[in-house]
Amino acid sequence: MLWLGFGEMMRSGGGRPTERSGSRQTDGVSMIQVRSLRRTYGDVPAVDGISFDVAEGEIFGLVGPNGAGKTTTIECLEGLRRPSSGTVSVLGMDPSAERRAVTERIGVQLQESALPARLRVEEALTLFGSFYRRHLKVDSLLELLSLSEKRTTAFAKLSGGQKQRLFIALALVNEPEMVFLDELTTGLDPQARRSMWGLVRQIRDRGCTVVLTTHYMEEAERLCDRVMIVDRGRIVAMDTPGALINSLGADTRIVFGAPGQDVSSLSRLTAVTRVERSDGDIIVYGHGDRFASSVIHALEDAEIVFTDFRTEQPDLEDVFLSLTGKEMRE
Repeated sequence: MLWLGFGEMMRSGGGRPTERSGSRQTDGVSMIQVRSLRRTYGDVPAVDGISFDVAEGEIFGLVGPNGAGKTTTIECLEGLRRPSSGTVSVLGMDPSAERRAVTERIGVQLQESALPARLRVEEALTLFGSFYRRHLKVDSLLELLSLSEKRTTAFAKLSGGQKQRLFIALALVNEPEMVFLDELTTGLDPQARRSMWGLVRQIRDRGCTVVLTTHYMEEAERLCDRVMIVDRGRIVAMDTPGALINSLGADTRIVFGAPGQDVSSLSRLTAVTRVERSDGDIIVYGHGDRFASSVIHALEDAEIVFTDFRTEQPDLEDVFLSLTGKEMRE
């Protein structure tokens, strides 16, 4: 899959493009404009009339359950699929009609990619850079992606996180104005995942707009300036993570252990809306600035011994479950 765009570029007009087409987007204009996008397979709509913009310099997240239409939407943006109806503009161009020009100015990291096992890191970067008139130096990419020590390492010898960093380096080799990152951290351990989050912020700070699809709600909440939630081919919500969470109006949760003890008195507190037991834990729902302190005081006044006391704020996953009724699955 990773070779597809480059193969088509080479077949469509020889080796390297002679110039960049289109004008660079500046002054806060939209890098992506989608209007009434619809893509059907037979009579089944994978994307059903969605409209949205992506602003220059933002990290824009696209989340949704399996089969929601995320991949089809992204493929229409990248020029890999042609819309059944509606319009798509990427950097002021139609990605289907002007795919070569768009490909020259965007970077793509696909969900599933592979390279020849014996291809070395430096060789891969040099090869991919040769497809573009404008490209970054190999040394700068190796430094940016923390791959300098792996310069001569074969692809098959890289760890999972190192392979992901290499694929990001290949997506950035042409110094794109926009990069698409598809399920960037799937399969990575927590340490490698957080390292990738820092890398995404670095990419944005270098002036590159980022479109990110992810199955991890924490990832979308931590990274994205705005998040679009799609389900069954339609947009069900789109806003900043904070605004989406606030719109839910969900209670804060306090969770603690108090085996064999009566905590029914907590339900009489003004700040408490309900009390539940789950798997040996007590879960207290409520709101207000004094919610947590009132619960603690009530427990102490009643001489209730409690353990592992913690608060859990509503998060983007709560919003997702509320809107779609589905859990995210890899």
